[in-house]
Amino acid sequence: MNELKTIKRILLILVIPLVFYVLHILKFIFIPLMGAILLALLFMPLMRWMDKRKVPKIIAVITSVVLMVVGVSTAFLLVRLSAQEILSADSGFWEKLTTKLDTLFTMVLNTLGVESLQGMATFSDLMQSEGVTNAIFSSSGETISSMGSTVTMLLMTLFFLVLLISGSMNVQQIMERTIFNQQSFPSIRTYRLIEKSMVKFIKVKFILSLLTGIGFSLACIYFDVSFPLFWGVFTFAINFVQMIGSIISTVLLTLFALAEMEPSGTLLVFALTITGVQVLFGSILEPIFMGKTFSINTITVLIVLMFWGFLWGIPGMILSIPLTVLIKTILEQFPKTRIIANIMS
Repeated sequence: MNELKTIKRILLILVIPLVFYVLHILKFIFIPLMGAILLALLFMPLMRWMDKRKVPKIIAVITSVVLMVVGVSTAFLLVRLSAQEILSADSGFWEKLTTKLDTLFTMVLNTLGVESLQGMATFSDLMQSEGVTNAIFSSSGETISSMGSTVTMLLMTLFFLVLLISGSMNVQQIMERTIFNQQSFPSIRTYRLIEKSMVKFIKVKFILSLLTGIGFSLACIYFDVSFPLFWGVFTFAINFVQMIGSIISTVLLTLFALAEMEPSGTLLVFALTITGVQVLFGSILEPIFMGKTFSINTITVLIVLMFWGFLWGIPGMILSIPLTVLIKTILEQFPKTRIIANIMS
């Protein structure tokens, strides 16, 4: 018996890396699938509401798909408008910005006691250097390829979403047959708990990210910082990456304002304003609204961000917290694995 347990543990240790390898290799399938599952959980209360009112299933599915398409179309429209906002800037603005960046670059070099960085004394020299030019040229092909992959993943996500909300793929039944060993009640209870947690996460994260983006845009308008729409959309999108996203948006906008504005008290107030917006919505309101549902400690958050980011890139970082909560909820249902869920909390 002891030898059998040892063999099972060894097989488990061997299988886990294999599973992660398969998830990495087939990420073009699993990323849309997991995204579709999260969106389907969001639409399930609406589907049940229409089912209670005897709405035909085909109409309910079409309604959900239309709402999904409207949401994606709105996102693309905002991205397009923010891109047009940047492209509409005149050449004088870019010349002024380049001059300011040259001054800041020279100031940094002087502070470090360096006259030039490999013969490059200004920011313009750095951007026109052979290494940077080659890097930009080589990355352009990757950018186009990434855009094509993004469109493909969105279409696959829509496809999986239709299958899920139409009932062709039943997540609760899959959990019942694979995880809970044909036990119906625990699988239904766990599925409803996961659904409730995911719906709360998506609603709270969406609303607070939207308010954060609006706050950044209003701060840019008030302090006369260029491209307020772009910074609002960028902040809203990157805020879905837990912890890291808020830091990136705040630092980048502060650096852009430093390049555009004169170093003064106004710049300091602007930096404090956008930092306050992030702290208010991300560090104060978000934990309050999430409650105990998403009680995951900071170390676990950092670990899962690095792990899923390594496995699936940026989409993995966005999906890391929902996936972790899903796994944590399932682990809480079994006495042997409950200790792992408690460590994550």
